[in-house]
Amino acid sequence: MFKKILIANRGEIACRVIKTARRMGVKTVAVYSDADSRALHVAMADEAVFIGGAAAAESYLRGEKILEAARQTGAEALHPGYGFLSENADFARDCEREGIAFIGPNAEAIARMGDKIESKILAKKAGVSTIPGHQDALTSADEIGAIAETIGYPVMIKAAAGGGGKGMRIARQGDNLVEAAASARREAEASFGDGRVFVEKYIENPRHIEIQILCDKRGAAVHLGERECSIQRRNQKIIEEAPSPLLNKTMREAMGREALLLAKAVGYDSAGTVEFVVGRDKVFYFLEMNTRLQVEHPVSELITGLDLAEEMIRIAADEPLRLTQNDVRFTGWAFEARLCAEDPERGFLPQTGTLSRCRPPDESQTVRIDSGVEEGDAISVYYDPMIMKLCSWGEDRESARKTILSALERLELEGFPNNRLFLSAIFAHKRFAAGDLSTSFIEEEYPQGFKAETEEEVLRRDSRAVALFAEWQNIKRARQEAALPLRARMPKHLAVMEGETREEFAVSEREGGLAYGASVYGAGRLTRKIQSDWRFGARLFHGQLDGRTILMQIRRSDQSWILSYGGARFVFRVMSPLQAALEARLPKREASEKTDRLLCPMPGQLVKLHVKAGDRVEAGQPLAVVEAMKMENILFAEQDAVVKEIFCEEGQSLALDDPILRFG
Repeated sequence: MFKKILIANRGEIACRVIKTARRMGVKTVAVYSDADSRALHVAMADEAVFIGGAAAAESYLRGEKILEAARQTGAEALHPGYGFLSENADFARDCEREGIAFIGPNAEAIARMGDKIESKILAKKAGVSTIPGHQDALTSADEIGAIAETIGYPVMIKAAAGGGGKGMRIARQGDNLVEAAASARREAEASFGDGRVFVEKYIENPRHIEIQILCDKRGAAVHLGERECSIQRRNQKIIEEAPSPLLNKTMREAMGREALLLAKAVGYDSAGTVEFVVGRDKVFYFLEMNTRLQVEHPVSELITGLDLAEEMIRIAADEPLRLTQNDVRFTGWAFEARLCAEDPERGFLPQTGTLSRCRPPDESQTVRIDSGVEEGDAISVYYDPMIMKLCSWGEDRESARKTILSALERLELEGFPNNRLFLSAIFAHKRFAAGDLSTSFIEEEYPQGFKAETEEEVLRRDSRAVALFAEWQNIKRARQEAALPLRARMPKHLAVMEGETREEFAVSEREGGLAYGASVYGAGRLTRKIQSDWRFGARLFHGQLDGRTILMQIRRSDQSWILSYGGARFVFRVMSPLQAALEARLPKREASEKTDRLLCPMPGQLVKLHVKAGDRVEAGQPLAVVEAMKMENILFAEQDAVVKEIFCEEGQSLALDDPILRFG
């Protein structure tokens, strides 16, 4: 076994590998960029070596610097994590030449499976089901258009290299094919240094299901069942689960058999994942093979009891697999949610900033946290926007779902917009709870985009009860600080305002709780009771409402209570009925008009301008493309207008809210 390994990565995956190595008694070396000098993975490792500037191209993608760090520290092996150089065959060969074990598959397997075109050709020869399409690399719009017409729309244009949802675009008709192909090529070039693309038939409303495999260097191989990865935005996964609610034993064995056929054909020798798309008819097709540890590997670990990072290390040390297919056992159900610095209410635009508050729930046998950040850390524009992964385990799907919902309610993340509420909304969604999934789930259920408002009256009533309780506690605190007698001074009625809606409640304290009921002109019958040990300033409310447990996040902003609960956000103002009546008489502010400027919604680089000064544009027309965190973000016109002035040029770096153009 190795005595020391280097982790050629950062963030949560570096921390995750360090934990396993430490448990195995193996020392670790971290590498870091300018942006990561105080990062958690640097603090956790036994040694750390600086490798360059903040941009990945100046550090984590510099194979020669990473190998120099390995030589300098005497590391015998190198774990690449995921992303960066993890699927770079040349880097794996360089490790081999240096006598450093690459903790991953052999370079030939990486090369053959890393090229999405060659992998499909090889899969077809191996007897694996493949999607109809054109398997040759295409470079011109005419070629792409001709193939699309042949196989029929819709089509998927995909990068020949790489993965992770980058360099992928759907063209539903010829009108948007040229721009979709150009955008896919640009993103592929920026992410992988390879702008080649190919075209295949797009399977409508498919399920995305992948098979985890383990293969040693002696020809032994097993599969560890499937993961369902259908909940995606921007072609990137955000929720995964194992097993899949779609598969039965027969289908699982068939997909596992094909995954191992492909592994054998390519001479695979590490942990890897074979991905499939599954149509509504339950016919499955090979999608691609990821020759690395997947982001979502924890759900497979939770239901099998295996440590995949440990298995990878042992295989790289030329140890035989420690289990056969008959030894693989599946227990319970597991979910993973990816917490990302992005704004779901603005098209999932990446966000940057300082993590001013980061309080994860406690880990347990049913809750797992994989994170590479701490409170006070900066989320920069240079790397992927994922903050952490939150996982749950339960004896069945429903118990695992309820566990992760509770864990999401307990997770406190502040400092910039993030997707915690959105994830909660999905896990609470009736269709998701029923297991009716597809890669189009988000587009179908949120066609106008996600908004944290909801019409769910139960959530509103519960949140309103907490707002009443919180204001009651606030009034008590103020009375106590002023040394005023409580019973003589506490109000008997409170008004709750939500926007322009106003309701009045009779309130009183009963046996350590707050009793309240609807009131009309001071008369009313107390009907509900809420109890909690919550105190003013606490961000997490945990209590009993009519004997039912409720858990939600709460904070005070100006005169309002902001509550997040069940994937929804509520804003209530609670005051005396007299204050509410006086406020209702105040003149209302007129709604502000839309800005006459297109502002950059995130720090990034302007890679494409679709318009020039003097152009007339229509609502929904693309105006510009900004690249941030390795993803292209298309900015659209919100209304019909004329472009009056352009403020920047293609290739220019932009800060948040920098003006791009002005309408006249």
